[in-house]
Amino acid sequence: ALTSSSRSPFSFICHRRAMMSAISGPPQPRRPHEAGHQQPLFQDSPPVVVPTGEAVSSDAASPQVAARPPPVPKAERPRPTIKSTKAALTVTPEAVLRLRALLNGPTPQLIRIGVRNKGCAGLSYHLDYVDKPGKFDEVVEQDGVRVLIDSKALFSIIGSEMDWKEDALSSKFVFNNPNIKDACGCGESFTV
Repeated sequence: ALTSSSRSPFSFICHRRAMMSAISGPPQPRRPHEAGHQQPLFQDSPPVVVPTGEAVSSDAASPQVAARPPPVPKAERPRPTIKSTKAALTVTPEAVLRLRALLNGPTPQLIRIGVRNKGCAGLSYHLDYVDKPGKFDEVVEQDGVRVLIDSKALFSIIGSEMDWKEDALSSKFVFNNPNIKDACGCGESFTV
């Protein structure tokens, strides 16, 4: 008996041809093609028809698909209140007094704290008067004073302390922010 390692490549090819002819039957003799007419490659198989992109008639039988019912509108759920373990913002007593003076005007409003792209370091604090809280604003209430934090600024402000500073040249709100990685020399802008 010959092993596969002792056979020559030629004997392997002959053996393979013999096996293929046993599977498919005797080979058909090839005939020269007539002018303009091509014989099918296999005599027993029907010619292959390639579709030309013609539309299929709508009368053709097709499986029936059940129509889906229209989607039922979802009832709006109330937004859950999440209590954070870390205070979003703490307000010093001096800042509470100043905020109270600002908010007790003729038209009571709220103050929203946000951040804007500004200054050398990238971000700066921005305070605005608003009539009502935004949909995603964080409400901080301390000593009867309500302050809003813009949802886009919450990441930059969380854990900060808001203070009111007065000196001979200026008076302003100052934020002691533990998230600051870098600040500009004048203190107007910061990076978190």
